[in-house]
Parts: sequence; structure tokens; C-alpha cells
Amino acid sequence: MLKKKVRKLFVDIVGEENYLDSPQDLLVYSYDSTPDFQSMPDGVIKPRSTEEIAEICKICNEHQVPIVPRGNGTNLSAGTTPLQGGIVMLFNHMDKILEIDEENLTATVQPGLITLDLINAVEEKGLFYAPDPSSMKISTIGGNISEGSGGLRGLKYGVTRDYVMGLEFVLANGDIVRSGGKLAKDVAGYDLTRLMVGSEGTLGVMTEATLKLIPIPETKQTMLALYPNLETAGDTVSAIIANKIIPATLEFLDQPTIRVVEDFAKIGLPTDAGAILLIEQDGPKEVVERDMAKMKQICEETGALSAEIASTPEEGEALTAARRSALSALARMKPTTILEDATVPRSKVAEMVRAIEEIAKKHNVQICTFGHAGDGNLHPTCMTDARDREEMKRVEEAFEDIFKRAIELGGTITGEHGVGAMKSPYLSWRVGQTGMDIMKNIKMAFDPNNIMNPEKIFAKDEKFRVVVNK
Repeated sequence: MLKKKVRKLFVDIVGEENYLDSPQDLLVYSYDSTPDFQSMPDGVIKPRSTEEIAEICKICNEHQVPIVPRGNGTNLSAGTTPLQGGIVMLFNHMDKILEIDEENLTATVQPGLITLDLINAVEEKGLFYAPDPSSMKISTIGGNISEGSGGLRGLKYGVTRDYVMGLEFVLANGDIVRSGGKLAKDVAGYDLTRLMVGSEGTLGVMTEATLKLIPIPETKQTMLALYPNLETAGDTVSAIIANKIIPATLEFLDQPTIRVVEDFAKIGLPTDAGAILLIEQDGPKEVVERDMAKMKQICEETGALSAEIASTPEEGEALTAARRSALSALARMKPTTILEDATVPRSKVAEMVRAIEEIAKKHNVQICTFGHAGDGNLHPTCMTDARDREEMKRVEEAFEDIFKRAIELGGTITGEHGVGAMKSPYLSWRVGQTGMDIMKNIKMAFDPNNIMNPEKIFAKDEKFRVVVNK
């Protein structure tokens, strides 16, 4: 529990109504969407401005109170669990679109803004914000930036980091920093904006973001291709890219996932198919029609059982919605669902999925796999029960093997979900000891007292001191 004088300092800044510390409130913010991680905070605070956040950070830094910035808790790597107590910081009062600048094609927003609300607002003006995580109906822009979120449109349009042009953020000592802005070109010094994207709240608290917009695509078409197995679907993915076509969306589902999604969505997915590719293209009408015709031909030539273009936009949207519902569908099967996001080069997708199947058999756990075939980002999803500790141990061992295999294939332990606490023990496998030392030095420079979201990215036993490589 916080000392009474520290609590009073917080209340003096935000008001009694914006500081929560009843047992029920603390319980609500003791976990996020990551199974099997929970820890009680000492308080929950809801600031109303950058200036209030700066004052809160000063107090936390002086009294060694951990700060855990939190969006809507959709995090899947335990990135917003208060593992060392302290305060959870919410952005309910900082959820506005501050400006949509149609001349410079930017939107300036606060961190608590819901992602889909931004997408809808800019589309009303004929503009497009491309990042589209599956959680976009509830996830916040601040959370997306903190985790470096991706989405279904990542192959063609890139991910969140590609759209963050400028940031305002508060350091642990209360200093307010502005980086980047509306400029198309700016190489003045280190790129602090890029450094903050994906930093998972460990370097500072983001309070404002300037985001890149693009003109909205004129039209869109969707195609569903069925395959006897994943290898054949993988051949299609490689052939599409080799033909210099970059679709807006290129997603896959393995057979177990197809069955579960169809049972959930009931849109007529063929449950006997070995794999499905969901392909979308957008842009000028003539380009979309040309690309879709060519991709349909490629699908058929590379062994698809069928490849059908949706006859109406509504039919296409239903197919895309079914893909976005994969996690929700799988979550119905058992009490606990663990979704990971190992990523490999797109040419290794089929090999990695087969490896996941072998690993699941080895550890006697149930894993379904879906994901972004176009950029190699796989979502192996394990259905289990956290109350069964013996099975959870096998699940942990299975994911450890999955991360190892992904790295062996030239991949990484996370493509869009972040490291958080869940994958921190494996980060050194990906970046090496020298990479870890560099990251710890950066953390020390921004946050010497280690109050900013501690135990995230770096494993619990990581020591923070300036490391000199000789």
C-alpha cells in the first residue's frame, strides 16, 4: 500500500474521483488479456492532461512508485500487469482527436482514443489510417504505439510504427519531451519517436501522437482460396509476391482453426479444407480487378482446390470479419486461451506451422494456428486451463520450443504483441547479450530508478547498470 502522504499528493493532482484504490478497483486492474499473469496495484489514477502526468511522474520518481500505463487491457504479453505494484495509469480523460490536418495528411490524437474511432473519423474525410489490429474496436492508440501493433493490412501498408510521425511523452522525472512532428523529412539527431514506439511503457508515458494518414483506397475486393494443405497455400503466397503483387491482406487459417471459426461465425467456410487463404486487394478499380484476376490465376496454378472472389462488398466483409473472429472463436473451447505471435520469413510459414504441429504433439497440448501469411506473422493459439498446473507447464515448454524454432528459421519471438513479461526470458535469444546491454543502457538513461513499467521487456532478474562493452 502507498503511504498516506503519497496518496494525498496524487489526489491533490487529479481529485478524489480520479484516484481509485478500493479492493474491487484494484482487482479490476490487476491483470490484462494475458492468461496466468496477475498482480495487485496500489492505486489506479486517471490524469486529465500532460501536465498532470508530469506531476504524477515526479512524485513516483521521488518515492520510487512504479507506473504502469494502460490502455484498455487488450495486451497479450502481460505488458500492463502491475507486477511490482505501484499505480496503473488510465487515459479515460485523454481520448480525443485533437486535429485532423487534411493539408499535411496527419491526425493528432491523445493516447486513450479507440483505434476504430480514429479510423472511422478519418474515413469520413476520405482519408485512411491503415493499422488495423484485430482488437481495433476496443484497443487504444496509446496501447497500439506502446506495443508496436500490426494488423491484417500490414503486408501492404505497414504497421503502427510506420504511421507515427511525432510524439509527446513524459519521462520518469516529469520532463516533457516532443519528438518528430508533421514533417515528411526530419533527421535531426536520434529518432526518439521510433525509439518510443514499441517501448511498452518502459521509457516514458505517451501523451499525444501525430499520425500519418493516406488517401482512402477507391475500392476493395476479397477472395477466399481453399487448399489441401498448408504447403500448397505457402506456394501461393510465395508466387503472389514473386509476381510483384502486394495484396492489402493475405491471411491464412489452418484446418483446426477453420473448423472452430466456422462453428462460431457460421458463414459457410469449408471445414474439410487443409488450409484457407483470405486475400484482399484495394486501390483504383482497374488495378484491383487486374490484381485479383491475376491472384486467382496464381491460386489455381499453385494447387488451390478453389479460389472465389466475393460477389458483393458485404460478402467480402463477412469473410474478413470471420478471420478477425479467430481468437474469439478459439477462446470458446477451453477456459484459458494463450495467443502468441512468432514471426518467420514468409517463405518459411508452412515449415513453421508444421513445426508448431509437431511441438504440440510432443508436449501433448492443443494448438491451432492462423495469422498473416503475407508477412510471416503466425498466431499459434493454445487452448488450455490455467487451473491445471501440470498442463500449463507443458504449454510453457511448447511455446519455448516454438520461439526457438522461429529464431532458427530466421524469425523472432514477437511480431506485433510485444515482449512484456511473458516473453522477457526469451528476448536475449533474439537480440544477443550485446543487444540486451544496449537496451538496458537506454532504459537507464530514460528511467534510472526503473519505475516505468518494471519487469517488462527485461526479465525480473535483469540488473540495471551502465554496461560498457570492451
